[in-house]
Amino acid sequence: MDVAVGRGFQILAHAGSSPFPGRCSHTTAFGTTKTNWLAKIGSSSHHSRVVVRAQNRPTWLPGLDPPPYLDGTLAGDFGFDPLGLGEDPESLKWYVQAELVHARFAMAGVAGILVTDLLRVTGIRNLPVWYEAGATKIDFASTRTLFIIQLLLMGFVETKRYMDFRNPGSQAKEGSFFGLEASLEGLEPGYPGGPLLNPLGLAKDIKNAHEWKLKEIKNGRLAMVAMLGIFVQANVTHVGPIDNLLEHLSNPWHKTIIQTLAGSGS
Repeated sequence: MDVAVGRGFQILAHAGSSPFPGRCSHTTAFGTTKTNWLAKIGSSSHHSRVVVRAQNRPTWLPGLDPPPYLDGTLAGDFGFDPLGLGEDPESLKWYVQAELVHARFAMAGVAGILVTDLLRVTGIRNLPVWYEAGATKIDFASTRTLFIIQLLLMGFVETKRYMDFRNPGSQAKEGSFFGLEASLEGLEPGYPGGPLLNPLGLAKDIKNAHEWKLKEIKNGRLAMVAMLGIFVQANVTHVGPIDNLLEHLSNPWHKTIIQTLAGSGS
């Protein structure tokens, strides 16, 4: 019989026959004590042994019991759901996909911002700071044209992704994508494959690719936090992240987030 007790512990109670009926010994931090007692069930004598065992599963807050629907099977599941959004199984599946997509966009966004900002600061390319890039005029097309093209392309891709989520494998059927299904064949919802989206052939056995999934979602969550930091920096300092880094390195003890926030409020 397993009984959960406290935070992160289990009590395992085992009943069985004993060569020493009527006696139970247990060990504490202060030594070993013995207690005599009699327990008879029918004509047999039994004793109970209680073992306290700590749970080995890591959680976002050590000692916290994760909710029962977060059982550790999902990649990156550390029991974090303070609002209880994943109580419904169908909603949980959608939230997993939503987090995965946002994580990938964040990783691409952070890489794009840092690379272009580095090229701008070093003078290699004449580029606008990232938060002004959207206002830059492009010669070969108007802003309205680019917006419509992006809307159509992103809408098509997101519709295909949603259809594959609702009916896994349906978008890999012959004739569903202009004959390119084999090049884009998904491994499972949220994990596209094929030579175009998985050119290195990583994690072909997606069912046993838990380590790859864990690495991706960890880096994605870090990128989402980084994007939030970049947004706040741009709003407070009105410069790019590389400029912020160089300013901090020029005077590490007096050019920190504390002084920056204090100066912005004055």
